[in-house]
Amino acid sequence: MTKVDIHKKAMIKALTKSLGIVTIACKECNISRQTHYNWYKNDLNYKEAVDDIADVALDFAESMLHQQIKDKDTTATIFYLKTKGKKRGYIERSEITGADGKPLVPEKPLTEEERKIRIKELRKKINEN
Repeated sequence: MTKVDIHKKAMIKALTKSLGIVTIACKECNISRQTHYNWYKNDLNYKEAVDDIADVALDFAESMLHQQIKDKDTTATIFYLKTKGKKRGYIERSEITGADGKPLVPEKPLTEEERKIRIKELRKKINEN
């Protein structure tokens, strides 16, 4: 095993411990962030190991969310339902309508003559200022 391999293994261990926070892991291993990202870009095995850690961190966050729901945290419950309960109707949506709730009517395109008149009016306003 080469010296680089030993450093990569140490970095994977530090990333696992920090739940994927690169800065903390780099400090613990005394390597630069750039070294980490070079390894990530050029070593498929290293990349896969780092990506697996990201999944572990996500699993941890989800477990914390579930714990908050168990603790009757209303905000956590709403968040979960809005993100995972969409199929069951737990979704917010905005309906955009025209005046007095009427359907929006697209503005008709200007005729060439109307366009010229508007441009002329705008130029006049600009010159006045």
